Amino acid sequence: MYQNSTYKHENSPFLQLLYLLLFALIGVVAFAVLGFAVVFFTSGMDGLRAAATNDYSDVSAFKILLVAQQIGLFLVPAIFLAIIEGKKPTRFYGLDAPKLNLLLLVAILSICWMPLMAFSNEWNQKMVFPAFLKGIESWMRDQEDNMAKITEAILKMKSTGHLLVNLFVIAVVPAICEEFLFRGAVQRTIFRIKSNAHVAIWLSAIIFSTIHFQFYGFLPRLLLGAAFGYVYFWTGSIWYAVFAHFLNNAYAVCVAYYLQANNQSYNNAEDISMPWYGYLISAILTLALFGLVRKLGVGKSEDNN
Repeated sequence: MYQNSTYKHENSPFLQLLYLLLFALIGVVAFAVLGFAVVFFTSGMDGLRAAATNDYSDVSAFKILLVAQQIGLFLVPAIFLAIIEGKKPTRFYGLDAPKLNLLLLVAILSICWMPLMAFSNEWNQKMVFPAFLKGIESWMRDQEDNMAKITEAILKMKSTGHLLVNLFVIAVVPAICEEFLFRGAVQRTIFRIKSNAHVAIWLSAIIFSTIHFQFYGFLPRLLLGAAFGYVYFWTGSIWYAVFAHFLNNAYAVCVAYYLQANNQSYNNAEDISMPWYGYLISAILTLALFGLVRKLGVGKSEDNN
């Protein structure tokens, strides 16, 4: 998807990265203020107090702030980078309308890689540090426990309405905002520094996983980021990566809703396991489908591999 002609008259990639950092700082502050304003007008001082003191009794405030953070921190920098380069985002990031056959293929691929992601998550959760790094391990565990509390509060759903809201907050918004920044802007810019698609994809995936600050989910998120990156690179349209990202997050939300509707904890989803050959089949199907995506992806990236 990366054609040399698209880089004409653009700033250096290092300057583009600085622009992204600057726009991210401005965006996250501006939208945090906007988010708190929305919380105040919808929930009053009680909502502001809940958000400021990590009181999960008013989870709607957290959802508002989460959406604001996603837009300000991720989407704003990506959009403004295209603007400052004098490009239309539709051309800058590849916003060609997705084709139904490729969407279906990406959906099947997303289902097939789920067991692999679950296995990597299980392995990551068992990570143990040596004795001299116990302090760091304790800090990481505390961060993980705090994120788990927030996630548990957000994922509490008692009605279909709650499900739809969570699908928007947890699946739709992050899929669009994060893909535009990490695959659209960061991956594209890194490729300009080092004209190697694999380097650009994996480095952007590392950044994507690191910035979430969930250390015991680093590996599966890294693999997902790389998977989204290859889908984007081979298809030439960011919408396929957005779709794959949406499906991954929406699946987690729907499973949590189903388990709670049946009076079970959503944490039970992590207890699901399969025999070793299930993971092997998942790996084989995933690699085969990636090959098919590359073959059917219009060949826009072949000259730059």
